[in-house]
Amino acid sequence: MQIAEITGILSFVLAQVQEQSTIGYLQQKFIEGGLFMWPILGCLVVGLGFAIERFWTLSRATMNTKKFVVQVKDALTKGGVQEAIKLCENTRGSAASVFHAGLLRADEGLEAAEKAIMAYGAIEMGFLERGLIWISLFISLAPMLGFSGTVQGMIQAFDAIKEAAQISPSIVAGGISVALLTTLFGLIVAMILQTFYNYFVSRIDRIVADMEESSIELIDALYEIKKK
Repeated sequence: MQIAEITGILSFVLAQVQEQSTIGYLQQKFIEGGLFMWPILGCLVVGLGFAIERFWTLSRATMNTKKFVVQVKDALTKGGVQEAIKLCENTRGSAASVFHAGLLRADEGLEAAEKAIMAYGAIEMGFLERGLIWISLFISLAPMLGFSGTVQGMIQAFDAIKEAAQISPSIVAGGISVALLTTLFGLIVAMILQTFYNYFVSRIDRIVADMEESSIELIDALYEIKKK
């Protein structure tokens, strides 16, 4: 066996040992944190569940609006409003849904189409933002649970000092260290969920801006058709 192969095997074994020791260390600290670690973990798991659902929904809602606007204009020119409606029905995305609502009212006039676009745009925005309130809740709840666990841990630490009838550095340091674990874990959970929340907000803003811009182009295209 060559030296390179032996070195590779040793590196793999050391990596596995280090990974197992890290997991064991985290498990130990989690247990030391006490009962408040479980609801904080629940905030992380449920919050990530909402984050995954929002990511999937926003991925389906995102589309190339500039390309789609060109396709709608071509459909309006070649086959009229009905052809554009069929195109919207066969296209996935928020802009396609808003366009579809406006085109269905195009026969009633530009004002009716514009009102339909605005109304359905607000509905679509609400659909995109659905679930974010729960992520925001867990962002606020996780640190508060952490602080509550810390307060409880500090009370237990002072009770231990009272029972020992002396202020021992080991008793004080150990109790405070355990008490602060919940605060640390709660802040980490909040930072993770806050990152996802900010990402979703920025992505929703971008989708809404694209819808508004493309809706103006659709109204202009309908106006040109009416003139002809």
